[in-house]
Amino acid sequence: MSTSRLLQEFMELVQIDSVSYAEGAFQHALIHRFQALGLTIIEDDTKGQTGLGANNFVARLKGVEGIEPIFFSSHMDTVSPGQGILPRERDGRIESDQTTILAADDKAGIAIMLELIKRIQEQHIQHGPIEFILTAGEEVGLLGAKAVDMSMLEATYGYVLDNGGPVGGIITTSPSMYRLDVKVIGRAAHAGLEPEKGISAIEVVAQAISQMKLGRIDHETTANIGQIQGGTAMNVVMEQLEFVAEVRSFDHHKCLEQVKMMETLLNEEVTKYGAKLDFQATPLITGYHFEETHPLLVHAKTCLESIGRDARFERSGGGTDANVFNEKGKDVVNVSIGYEEIHTVNEYIPIEEFEQAVNFALELVRQMPSFPSSK
Repeated sequence: MSTSRLLQEFMELVQIDSVSYAEGAFQHALIHRFQALGLTIIEDDTKGQTGLGANNFVARLKGVEGIEPIFFSSHMDTVSPGQGILPRERDGRIESDQTTILAADDKAGIAIMLELIKRIQEQHIQHGPIEFILTAGEEVGLLGAKAVDMSMLEATYGYVLDNGGPVGGIITTSPSMYRLDVKVIGRAAHAGLEPEKGISAIEVVAQAISQMKLGRIDHETTANIGQIQGGTAMNVVMEQLEFVAEVRSFDHHKCLEQVKMMETLLNEEVTKYGAKLDFQATPLITGYHFEETHPLLVHAKTCLESIGRDARFERSGGGTDANVFNEKGKDVVNVSIGYEEIHTVNEYIPIEEFEQAVNFALELVRQMPSFPSSK
């Protein structure tokens, strides 16, 4: 019965559109659902700052004294195509009609939260304070989480319900990542009549790139130039060239070193040719790492064993709200909740994994120890 209720809740949630920057209606629906379960809502006022369609909010379930508070996190927004989703149950899983995404990323996480509360209340499970933080704009750069005032959360540690794969996966390591926006300005000239009077932006950049180590730098670090544009005509020396690059590393210092190396090489060539450089390095996420002996992971491993699952400690090549929460002083890992093939029209979630994700969350609450936060 509770599994049917979980699936029904999920199917209702995915049919409320909440593509990034248009999360408002979905946020209001969620607040109503949490309030109906007796939780207290604390909403921030960040959408004016972020430009998103909704604020972030925390739903708080009171608990008994003496048990450590815990929080769970999911995000409200989805990628496109995420409008007019029509979910269906087929062959032991929930999927869309394959004209849109399913939005299990991350509405499965939200459905797990709501079902968790209902089972705690129905089973009269003793627990400490539990907080559920719902963020906007995760899919467009973790914008909601970056704007969150962490004083909204009493708990110092928690679990983000936003990772794919069978239940048991725990992201213990995530990289730092920088975006590089680069503009090189040379001087235009007629390419056939007087090319000597020009400064070719593409030649400057080519000389710099030829000295850069890109792709797989080492076992922890990657760098990539993904977009490039410039020039006005075939017969004009290219005056301006712009490109966008990224750098990622599981070692934050290596990430900074790679960014600096790329900037240094560009500066050297710009100086040599007499061009100009506009180099903007924007931090997108800050990496985190937890040892397997950290109490947060020991607790998760114990709870997984209680439902017959082994813990899989994994590294992620990307970032989630967990990166932001860790950067802001919380101890947080992202855990697998079962969905597969996210960001595609083939996205689905096996019903068995969905149910196991709820069982796992329930054990995280039921077996909640009291331990200090220390990375």
